[in-house]
Amino acid sequence: MLKEFKEFAMRGNVVDMAVGIIVGAAFGQIVTSLVNDVLMPPLGLLLGNVDFSDLFVVLKGGAVAGPYASLADAQAAGAVTLNYGLFVNTIVSFLIIAFAVFFLIRSINRLQRQEEAPPAEPTTKECSYCLSTIPLKATRCPHCTSELGM
Repeated sequence: MLKEFKEFAMRGNVVDMAVGIIVGAAFGQIVTSLVNDVLMPPLGLLLGNVDFSDLFVVLKGGAVAGPYASLADAQAAGAVTLNYGLFVNTIVSFLIIAFAVFFLIRSINRLQRQEEAPPAEPTTKECSYCLSTIPLKATRCPHCTSELGM
């Protein structure tokens, strides 16, 4: 059974899928860092010193009564929160990943279209009388000697 599993795992498609998952996870971490550390701080600064990761609504207070200065304080107090700022960060991350995947698929499709050669011009035709294959420029069929209309 171990031998069969090894054969299955070493197939090209399984290895390709594993590499894709690993690269995808690393890309997801890069995009998360891009959103949290590069894009959202300037956007929050433009919107009046807003830290999107600290935007939340308290649904139920915790052991220590609010108001809470940050999401970490609310969670430490055991408050139930609706974390819409983190949701905004996740949406921005998703949009960046979707945009990158769109461009990847677009590039692959463009390469596939370039690889496909246009169909070759026909060089033969069929005689309408005997249905033999003859050269395209022929004016008389060499098989049945019929005159062919141009």
